[in-house]
Amino acid sequence: MVTAVFTIISQYREGLLQGLLVTLALCLIVWVCGLTIGTLLGSLSAQYPNEVGKPSKALSFTLSGIPILVLLFWLHYPLQEMLGVVINPFFTAAFALSLVNIFAVTDIVRTALVEFPSQYIAAGKVSGLSNQEIFKKIQFPIIFRQIIPAILTTQVNMLQLTLFASLISVEEIFRVTQRINASIYKPVEIYTALAIFFLIICLPLNGLALYLKRKYTRNLSEK
Repeated sequence: MVTAVFTIISQYREGLLQGLLVTLALCLIVWVCGLTIGTLLGSLSAQYPNEVGKPSKALSFTLSGIPILVLLFWLHYPLQEMLGVVINPFFTAAFALSLVNIFAVTDIVRTALVEFPSQYIAAGKVSGLSNQEIFKKIQFPIIFRQIIPAILTTQVNMLQLTLFASLISVEEIFRVTQRINASIYKPVEIYTALAIFFLIICLPLNGLALYLKRKYTRNLSEK
């Protein structure tokens, strides 16, 4: 079967490569939007808990109750019908997944900032450090190490969620794989090749997240 898998990959490499590029482009948009906007929103939520924190929590809670597939279909069909517009499904998927990623990252960052022990900041002030120096030398290094495993795991999850984009006609790798299977009907070989692709990308990232979690994260409230 291994030979058959690599034969199919070689035979349909152009189509698979095109699907892979679409998947990676979608992921890049989702990751960049989630990490930049989510980090900013999480910081603002911690700094302004009433003005920004409460609304972001409410939106995050609402999104957590909507399956990503339902969100994708609602944005692609009913919403566009109501607005009288037709939007490329790639951008619809990018928006939906980015929205989910933004609030996932926001929750991680906000929680880390809110739960950061005040005694660390007090120790910095006693040592004569300015607020900027405290953030640069104390808060940022500790918080970064605390959140990076969760951030990595979340981004791996977002990569896996891109598969749902195929259901609104985005020509990413899963949809290309389905087309190939419809032509030659070799589901074992085709989906084994797809599984290998995701294992190659996801396992190292999950392993890195687990390693960083064991090495760096701990209960900051411990004395």
